[in-house]
Amino acid sequence: MAILEVEHLNKSFENIEVLKDISFTLEKGQVLSIIGSSGSGKTTLLRCLNFLERPGGGKIRVNGETLFDAADPATMQESQIRKKRLHFGLVFQSFNLFPQYTALENVMLAKELLAKAQPDYKARKKEIHAGIEAEAKELLVQMGLEDRMGNYPHQLSGGQCQRVAIARALALKPDILCFDEPTSALDPELTGEVLKVIKGLADQETTMIIVTHEMAFARDVSSQVIFMDDGRILEQGTPEKVFEHPEEERTKQFLSRFTQG
Repeated sequence: MAILEVEHLNKSFENIEVLKDISFTLEKGQVLSIIGSSGSGKTTLLRCLNFLERPGGGKIRVNGETLFDAADPATMQESQIRKKRLHFGLVFQSFNLFPQYTALENVMLAKELLAKAQPDYKARKKEIHAGIEAEAKELLVQMGLEDRMGNYPHQLSGGQCQRVAIARALALKPDILCFDEPTSALDPELTGEVLKVIKGLADQETTMIIVTHEMAFARDVSSQVIFMDDGRILEQGTPEKVFEHPEEERTKQFLSRFTQG
């Protein structure tokens, strides 16, 4: 069974259709790369999956559980949104770290907030905090930041900030890790740092959706690729199919920008 099923998803802002009949599935351990020009709807799609935007129509299911169904008002209750977001870990292109917290505290924060809602939190506060801290440190070590845990975001490079953001997204053990142009704010050297981390996660069979403009990376790391244009999925398939044998003229035109010269 697919870990993620998206059926006929639509989204409009006022009278402008941004997502038009989006359907795809993702299996556990797969990496889906979403490519396309700016304004094609890629980021809006991720934001709908994470419920940062409410879809206008369609269905979203994770592990067989219906998270959103436009025909079922019960799936649109605001009180359930936070719980639904736990299925997805989102890494933003601009890091979105809290400047007043250290790298370690940024990674720990969400899990500590959730822990406080547990009925036994007060009685087990020290134990729970110690466990969360140990897990956060382990993630930062995995990101190669063992000597930067006490640093604040302004003391870190862009690549280091993005690796903290990845650790933070992993902290809640999401079903699917989502990246929204994770290297667009970085210079080439720092881009390589972050792509190496993402490649390592792919090698560990972490289920991921990556919106990216790094075509060579997408071709190398992906299980499947989606090309979006004007809010639609115009082409989808294996990296070989999309990159080497595209069928749609718009796909060919888009990819030609990265092969010229």
